[in-house]
Amino acid sequence: MRKADSLVPAAPTVQVIERMFTLLDVLASREDAISLKEISEKAGLHPSTAHRILNDLATGRFVDRPQAGSYRLGLRLLELGNLVKNRLNVRDAALEPMRELHRLTQQPVNLSMRQGDEIVYVERVYSERSGMQVIRAIGGRAPLHLTSVGKLFLAADDSQKIRTYATRTGLGGHTKNSLTQLAALEKELAKVRRDSYATDNEELELGVRCMAAAIYDDHGKLVAGLSISAPASRLEEAWLPKLRLTAQQISGNLGCRQT
Repeated sequence: MRKADSLVPAAPTVQVIERMFTLLDVLASREDAISLKEISEKAGLHPSTAHRILNDLATGRFVDRPQAGSYRLGLRLLELGNLVKNRLNVRDAALEPMRELHRLTQQPVNLSMRQGDEIVYVERVYSERSGMQVIRAIGGRAPLHLTSVGKLFLAADDSQKIRTYATRTGLGGHTKNSLTQLAALEKELAKVRRDSYATDNEELELGVRCMAAAIYDDHGKLVAGLSISAPASRLEEAWLPKLRLTAQQISGNLGCRQT
């Protein structure tokens, strides 16, 4: 090999990778197997080129050949996808967006998940400058009906489950603002469904108000809630768009496709 040749960039390798991604995208666009002719037309590749790359992908189980001349996505992609999904952690997906939201609001930002009839605080970002004592530490729990995040989860339940929850827990209160009657709770949950966010108006702790937005996984399932806590007199409605956007970002990190 001449010295000059050794300095030429390996463009064909990059081109092959680009073509491979194009072919995978074509296969992903259809649930059924696709013929080589249709694949090559959609990908804009010569059939012989598409055939060569698809055969290499089939060797690695990234593509299956259910019958001669047709292809579909292979099980290896499912295996790799499950590995990625299993490594996705709500806390890991949320931490950096939470820090940015805290920077914008200068108030505590909380990540909570449901566990039975309670929410559990799994992460919190705050600073002493917020001027509010942080009472509930990571790992702390609170009843669903007394918290903004808890209301998100209750609002996702049907009416029978909500009535069963009320009977089971007795809807005990912590402050004079706590919703301890089923009718009042149902009215509040209807508002949560309508507005797509929830609030806590000093219902868990006097002097503290919260607003919360939902976090969804790659199946569109509600898995957590993101909330901003602030002294009752300082909670600002202007934070709501930032809160919603951050919750959507975290959901996206978990693979949720926004509608």
